[in-house]
Amino acid sequence: MKHSKLFFSALTIATLAFTSCDDNDDAGLNYEIPTDYTFERNSTTTVDYSGQSSRLLMLAEMGTYIGNAAKNGTVASATVLSNMYSKTNNPFSTSDLNTSGKQLKDKTAASKDYFSLSLGGGSTVEKATVQAFFETQLTNAATASALPQANASAGVAGVYVDGTSKRLFAANGLEPQQILLKGMMGACFLDQVVNNYLSTNKLDESTNVENNTNKVLESGKSYTTMEHLWDEAYGYIYGAGGGKYWDSYITQVNADADFNTVTADIKNAFIKGRAAIVANDYTTRNAQINIIKEKLAIVPAVRAVFYLQEGKAKLTTDNGAKAFHALSEAYGFIMCLRYTNKPGTNAPYFTKAEVDTILSTLTAGTNGLWDVDYLNTKLDVLSTQIATKFGFTVAQAATVN
Repeated sequence: MKHSKLFFSALTIATLAFTSCDDNDDAGLNYEIPTDYTFERNSTTTVDYSGQSSRLLMLAEMGTYIGNAAKNGTVASATVLSNMYSKTNNPFSTSDLNTSGKQLKDKTAASKDYFSLSLGGGSTVEKATVQAFFETQLTNAATASALPQANASAGVAGVYVDGTSKRLFAANGLEPQQILLKGMMGACFLDQVVNNYLSTNKLDESTNVENNTNKVLESGKSYTTMEHLWDEAYGYIYGAGGGKYWDSYITQVNADADFNTVTADIKNAFIKGRAAIVANDYTTRNAQINIIKEKLAIVPAVRAVFYLQEGKAKLTTDNGAKAFHALSEAYGFIMCLRYTNKPGTNAPYFTKAEVDTILSTLTAGTNGLWDVDYLNTKLDVLSTQIATKFGFTVAQAATVN
């Protein structure tokens, strides 16, 4: 069988040679692994993750809209935000997003492995509950921004000035913008990557393996279905450009000496797995899936612990309110843990029940985060619980910038 040639950039290290043998392949199959995520067929790129890029940009615009309401003293309309979430009534600033045919809501808690009833994962009830939770954050942002804007305080939604920044907070001290952004990184982006597009239930369904092996391309496209599914997973990590969302936080975690291989581990696994798909080497592809699942899961775990500890350090100043931004980021990253996928289990590192318990503990004070005396005694316990599950220490995570 003739395999497509892989083209790649010469900007990084030299191309690696790789040899694999699999029951589905010819023995001794040799193929090149490029040094960046560049794949072509007949001088045409076979990489397409435009839909993922659109969703990343949609979430960014939602976050900016909420942030501007706090900064400029304007109202964050719950209707506008809800329209952005479901892409209704052309709510975005660019025609590209409004006409993309994509939205965030229908991809929230919507993976094949975790939320497909036919596979025994999740439930339609959980999916609806998760989507409603995010709608609540949009309402909370609107309430906090209502004119005349109040100063946030215990039991009162409003604006809090943190240095030169102005932020909107719900009555319980959580910051709707951060819960939305970090929570959607898990419930949409991470869930789609590890539980949907990199699921063998998705990659290998129907005639995907046969068509990929025989290089049967999608109609009018330059790629096979399996190639495209892999690209869509990649796009949820790297598709926005400029280091947004998971791309950014992978880099931040990698900056710590204790976790300084995660950037290369994740990026190289995506490249190697895509090359393996082109070469019909499904054993190697599956090994890269496990690497991506494991290494991606570390990122929200480390960031959750980091922000819990940052919040703890700030609780002693300004009646604790300056800590709420960090603790809201921690809350969002803890949410992400429910959407991780531990290799070999097809289950998250933390169950939904475990995540829900951590989150309820975090906000269980009389006035949520405002109940500093209650909260201060809990943050180390929660940090240790998360770190222990992933095999690192609280001190290791707390040193990440």
